[in-house]
Amino acid sequence: MTAYSVPLANRLLRGVFRPIFRLIFYLLSDVKITGKENIPHSGAYLITINHISLFEAPLMAAFWPSAPEAAGAVEIWDRPGQSILVRLYGGIQVHRGEFDRQALESIIAALNSGRPLLLAPEGRRSHAPGMQRALPGAAYIIEKTGAPVLPVGIVGTTEDFFDRAIRMHRPTIEMRIGKPIHLPPVEGKGATRRAALQANADRIMLAIAALVPAEYRGVYQALGEPV
Repeated sequence: MTAYSVPLANRLLRGVFRPIFRLIFYLLSDVKITGKENIPHSGAYLITINHISLFEAPLMAAFWPSAPEAAGAVEIWDRPGQSILVRLYGGIQVHRGEFDRQALESIIAALNSGRPLLLAPEGRRSHAPGMQRALPGAAYIIEKTGAPVLPVGIVGTTEDFFDRAIRMHRPTIEMRIGKPIHLPPVEGKGATRRAALQANADRIMLAIAALVPAEYRGVYQALGEPV
């Protein structure tokens, strides 16, 4: 596996655009961040979030202490507006709904290089506050890297956020950062292994669900250890 590196242009542009987006979010909304003391000071970790709309990734990229690497659906690189932002920031393109070996290798390489990486375990936007069942990809990544998981619950990034913001309603956006968690080892083969990966992915989502209001928990409404 080749070493992971971020092109110089993307590194420079991140330094320019992160404070600009922080200012935009501050002007449009009331940003509240709790749990910053839980962020590791160094080393690799996987930042996992609930994914309602297109606003979570810019929020995280703007306010995280250091610019995290990020993985997102390949379609974003072709969408008007969004494509400009992701090409300037840089990121790992993921083909949803299939085993994307190249994307997984890039994600694992980024973590193995000691970088924090942002990922939405649901793999797609919910378009409403209720969380969807996680895909097993996040658990697979942790199995291969041993990195800790940092759950982050995002509240307020509903799809009408921008409409409310430009009407000067100043909606509240919250970033609730939980304590790092470590997943149990994945054992077995075949169906047993797949079930263990899904159980670990559910553990990540349960940790996120514990940080958000009940109406945001969706399929993870009943908090507790997954079976």
